[in-house]
Amino acid sequence: MTQSARTQGLSVSISRRSLLKAVRRSVPGIALGSLTLQTACSADAPLTVNPLSDSLSLISGAGSNVLVKRAPGGELLVVDGGLEANAEALLDSIEQSSGSGNITTLMNTHWHREQTGLNRILGETGSRIFAHENTRLWLGVEIERPWEDFTFAPLPESARPGETFYFYGNMDHFGSTVWYGNLVQAHTDGDMYVFFPEENILHAGGVIANDAYPLIDWWTGGWIGGLVNGLETLIGLANADTVIVPANGPVMTYAELLAMREMYNTIFRRVRDLFMNANSPQETLDAAPTAEFDARWGDPDAFVLLAHQSLIPHLAPDA
Repeated sequence: MTQSARTQGLSVSISRRSLLKAVRRSVPGIALGSLTLQTACSADAPLTVNPLSDSLSLISGAGSNVLVKRAPGGELLVVDGGLEANAEALLDSIEQSSGSGNITTLMNTHWHREQTGLNRILGETGSRIFAHENTRLWLGVEIERPWEDFTFAPLPESARPGETFYFYGNMDHFGSTVWYGNLVQAHTDGDMYVFFPEENILHAGGVIANDAYPLIDWWTGGWIGGLVNGLETLIGLANADTVIVPANGPVMTYAELLAMREMYNTIFRRVRDLFMNANSPQETLDAAPTAEFDARWGDPDAFVLLAHQSLIPHLAPDA
């Protein structure tokens, strides 16, 4: 964690703020602040527990899919933390389902509040919080995205990841190996996968949503091409027997992951071609580049709009 890395992350946030007015002007027919992105469960949704192996359980309904790994001595590793409004209920569910409340490690797959709802409580009690360095940086600054009418305040220092990584690695969880790695500029620029090779269970983080089109958070480093690249990385990690846990929605098979990669690669190529033909965001929306997939995945407008805008830093960096 160098000072230059911290400064670089903060300068990205500041430079993106300078794009705000231009982005809002780019879609005169759409009120960006009114777009509704269904990326998380409501705060009053019931929590459900689904055992995936003898030592791994999936808890859904807290705002994101939460994976709980129990060591033989009761030490717990938790991947993602749901919304903060659900933190107490989630902690109760973790303790009841695992027989332990000893959370030694919390892993944030990215900075979004649907993933970081346990950070304040666990940070104050001394649990290790682990994430990509960019996730730590985003959690330490104010974030105002142009498609929303509110601002994310920075989390206090104790609630931010105290241990970070840049590329990939592994850790030991009381005798079990845990692999992790960065999915570069996909959903955000700090996306992390977490893989449990002994159980063959892969938490894909926010790169995958299995209940709706995903949020492409280009304001904090994601883009549609990176989403496809992230899916390719996940395919390389998995095999036909891997259980794949998305950020939201039911668990997936390897075959479903392959089909998802093909779908988003198709959409990427279409949106890219429309963008390169100097289409406006509204013209890209009107071209319906997701048409044959909408019956399964729902209203595509927010997804297509953000996908189009996410190409600006990559295909028109001087715009």
